[in-house]
Amino acid sequence: MEYKTEQVQFQPCEADSPQVGDKLHQRRSANYRPNLWKYDFLRSLNNNNDLKEGIKERIERLVEEVKPMLSEAVDSLPKLELIDSMRKLGLSNLFVTEIKEALETVASTNGGVFNVEDRLYASALRFRLLRQHGHVVSQYELRMFKEGRNTLNGSNCEDVEDMIQLLEASHLALEGENILDEAKAFSTGIVQERVSGLDGQLLKRAVHALELPMHWRVQWFDIKWQIGLYEQQEDKQSNLLELAKLNFNTVQATHQRDLREISRWWRDLGLIEHVNFTRDRLVESFLCALGLSQESRFSSLRKSLTKVIILILVIDDIYDLYGSLEELECFTGAITRLATMPPNLYLSCLFSSFSLIGKSNASRWDSEQIQQLPDCMKVCFRALCDATYDIAYDIGKDEDWHRVLPHLTKAWEDFCRALLNEAKWDNMGYTPSLEEYLNNAWTSSSGPLILSHTYYFMGHMKLDDAADLLQRNKDLIYNVSMIIRLCNDLGTSTAERDRGDAPSSVVCYMREAKVSEDVARKHIKVLINQAWKRINARCFGNAERPFLRPFINVTVNAARVAHMLYQFGDGFGIQDGDIQQQILSIVIKRLAHN
Repeated sequence: MEYKTEQVQFQPCEADSPQVGDKLHQRRSANYRPNLWKYDFLRSLNNNNDLKEGIKERIERLVEEVKPMLSEAVDSLPKLELIDSMRKLGLSNLFVTEIKEALETVASTNGGVFNVEDRLYASALRFRLLRQHGHVVSQYELRMFKEGRNTLNGSNCEDVEDMIQLLEASHLALEGENILDEAKAFSTGIVQERVSGLDGQLLKRAVHALELPMHWRVQWFDIKWQIGLYEQQEDKQSNLLELAKLNFNTVQATHQRDLREISRWWRDLGLIEHVNFTRDRLVESFLCALGLSQESRFSSLRKSLTKVIILILVIDDIYDLYGSLEELECFTGAITRLATMPPNLYLSCLFSSFSLIGKSNASRWDSEQIQQLPDCMKVCFRALCDATYDIAYDIGKDEDWHRVLPHLTKAWEDFCRALLNEAKWDNMGYTPSLEEYLNNAWTSSSGPLILSHTYYFMGHMKLDDAADLLQRNKDLIYNVSMIIRLCNDLGTSTAERDRGDAPSSVVCYMREAKVSEDVARKHIKVLINQAWKRINARCFGNAERPFLRPFINVTVNAARVAHMLYQFGDGFGIQDGDIQQQILSIVIKRLAHN
């Protein structure tokens, strides 16, 4: 597969002064609402569950109590249901070895062949868990659903349970697995048909699966809902439930400390005072970073990704709303020169007397060009320079920061070039074909930019062939970035079209194929499904490179974050909707525990 971004030829900046752009270019506004999450409130967050006396010891005791449960379960189905509960409750990372051994036992039972007498529920659960954990499982193991099509009983709860499990399993399909495609269509139709007659837990699970399958959800964001459901089960394990609650509160305490620290950075940076047309969305940016990786040990990754994401929002709004084409060419040119600057020169310039507002003596920063830009763009450029160096140093420290920095600045250059392409189309009133749009949009989605930062944080920057490994995983990054872009377009295209933004994938396909918006949206959803199948091929493979597993997990989570962010509209633009509730549930409110 070929991945390309159309190259932009930069013209000399023709803005003679910061005021010229204002005369020639009408600044736009998206009328974004002010930030909901005040600094004093964020600084007051104080879930110190991980520091409370006796909590750590209690968790350790509960872990030791739960460990034998997997080996004590003699039959395969109880083992599978326990593993599934552990995953849903956010505990699988505490029992990695035990889960691995239990699944190996299940996989080897009956010579690795599914028992045709098993209920579809058990077969679908087995298929899903084995494939999620890297076992090779054929789609033919689920062909039994075809035989039962005519025997399903509309009033039989077991049949609905079967269909929910089949629906969840079908989303792990690879390209060409037609049986799983049929299973998805069939199970979705049955659950939709019968959901109105359900109640209680079964109704909740059916609606949940129809809204978004588990494989497309950020697991951590689903934990509170799953704990609430598990608590209502008659056969719940009290020690497993207590462990899930304590573990959630303990991990959340780390997340709150991360948020307090990053909120101080954002306040001290003072950037938002100069770019009041943009989205002030620090907490939403932190939620996205948290969605990529929740483990306590990745605190630095979360804080750095929050910096990257909030700067992406600001720069995206500069290109979409604020800058004239001449100004944007100047800004992109400055980023390009930054990306080609030797690290030591970058560092000396960074700590020079360079002033963004007013005259500068540091010509090495191409200050003549930067000085022609409006003050807000100067401040944004400096903030980006500072943050990128800080992140490179956080990754590489004294020894390796200079090896990491060129990769990070190159990722920013690619991102800004892609945004400039879109600004040129907008300026020309040009609507590209869907293919042309997507060739650029996978980069402007910010996926490659975010994931390049992630790659080096996961510990791979010390490998001599780091760039080569990133290239080999480009298909994974490409498909995840496609999902980010397409989910974004589905959630924001109507509002963007109303305010006159550049065309989205929805609009491009509508005009190219001469179809309605509903038809175009269905086509975009087909593309999302196709991208997930390609992701699955990498997600469930790579056994030969186990050291890449953490990076792959985080990368796939980026696609899941996109579904969460744009499922009910524009998660960044509209603050008082579903995303606000996600933040309250996952970051702010602790779980009640007696």
